[in-house]
Amino acid sequence: MQLGIAVGSLFNEKLRKMWRGEQEAVRILREKVEPNAQYVWFHAASLGEFEQGRPLIEQIRKDYPQYKILLTFFSPSGYEVRKNYEGADIITYLPIDTVGNARRFLRAVRPAMAFFIKYEFWYNYLHILQYRDIPVYSVSSIFRPDQIFFKWYGRGYGRVLKCFSRFFVQNEESKELLNKIGISDAVVVGDTRFDRVLQIKEASKKLPLVEKFVNRDAADRRKVFVAGSSWQPDEEIFLKYFNKHKDWKLIIAPHVIGEDHLKTILSLIEDKKVIRYTQATEETVADADVLIIDCFGLLSSIYHYGDVAYVGGGFGVGIHNVLEAAVWDMPVLFGPNNKHFAEAQGLLRVGGGFEIFDLESFSLLMNQFAEDEEYRKTCGSLAGDYVESLAGATNKVLSNVKL
Repeated sequence: MQLGIAVGSLFNEKLRKMWRGEQEAVRILREKVEPNAQYVWFHAASLGEFEQGRPLIEQIRKDYPQYKILLTFFSPSGYEVRKNYEGADIITYLPIDTVGNARRFLRAVRPAMAFFIKYEFWYNYLHILQYRDIPVYSVSSIFRPDQIFFKWYGRGYGRVLKCFSRFFVQNEESKELLNKIGISDAVVVGDTRFDRVLQIKEASKKLPLVEKFVNRDAADRRKVFVAGSSWQPDEEIFLKYFNKHKDWKLIIAPHVIGEDHLKTILSLIEDKKVIRYTQATEETVADADVLIIDCFGLLSSIYHYGDVAYVGGGFGVGIHNVLEAAVWDMPVLFGPNNKHFAEAQGLLRVGGGFEIFDLESFSLLMNQFAEDEEYRKTCGSLAGDYVESLAGATNKVLSNVKL
C-alpha cells in the first residue's frame, strides 16, 4: 500500500499531499512532543470522523488540562481543513500501517491512551499499543453482519478488534455482533455526532446576507427550502419542482462549488432571480428567489434559516450529514441511498425524515408541507426532538474511561 501511494502521488494531488504529510509526521513529532507531557491521541480518518471525535477532544481539554492532545488524520480532506485546529497541541498525518511506521511513530510519542474514531482499525498500530499496555478505545463505532470481521473467512483479520481496551458503540446490534466473536467489553453510548451538532447549533453564526434573503419579518414572507451538500441528481429533481412553484425561496449549498457545477445549477433554473453568496449585497439579495452558496463553511449555520431541508448524496455514494439540518427543528428530505446511515433511519422511524425517489415522490411531500403548516411544523419538531434525545454520548464515554 505504501508503494502504491508513493507511485500514485506522482499523478494525484491528494495522494501527493498524503505522501508528503506521512513522510513529515515522525519529524513533526520529534520536534513538537514535550518529553514530560502526557498525550491523549485521537485518530480520525477524515473530516467526518474528526467531527465525531471533536466533542471528546474539547471535553478532555476542558476537564483534564494536564493532558495534551495529539490528533492524526489519514486523509488530506481532514488534515488540510483542520491542520490549524486550536483544540489539539499537535496535528499530523498518520503514516501507513506498517510495523516499521508504527514503531517509529509510537517511539516518537508515547500516548497515555488512544481513541480511534468509528471505522479505524490499524492492525500494526493497534497490536503495538496493546503490547505496550496502552489503553485504546473505539468511539462511535458501528458494526453490521456483512462486515468482514463476522464472516468465517475474516476471523483472522477480526483479531485486530481484540486489541481495543473497550468499544463505545452506537447501538445494541453492534454490541451483540462483537459479543459473538468473543469481545465483551463494549458499551452502547450512541453517536457523539449528536453532541457535536448541538454544539454547532449553539455556536451558529448570524449571516446578515441570508437574513436579508429570507426576510422573516415580512408579512408576505415565502417559506425557505435549504438544499445542503447537493449533487446534480438531487438538483435535477428539486429544481424541476421549484421551477413550477413560485411560493418558496431556495438556498442551495452544493457539495461541489467548482464553476462547472455552478453553471450546471444555473442552467437548471428557470424564470427566477438567482444570486451567488459571494456576489450578493444586502440590496441585491433581498428580492432574489434563489441564493447559491458558492463558498465553504456556512452550511451548518444556513440550515437555521430554512423551513424544509434537503440533504444531498442519496442518489450517489450516500447521504451527507442529516443531523446538521434536523437539529434546527425542520423536516429533512434525502435520497434512497440511506440504508447504512443510522441517523437517517432514525429520522425516518420517528417521522422527522423523508425518503424521496424521484420528482413525483418529492412533489407529493413538498405539496403537503406547503398546504399543511401544522404538519410541517410537527415533522420538524420530531426531527429536532430526535437529535436532542440521543445526545450525551460524550459524557457516557468519559465516564467509562480512566483519565
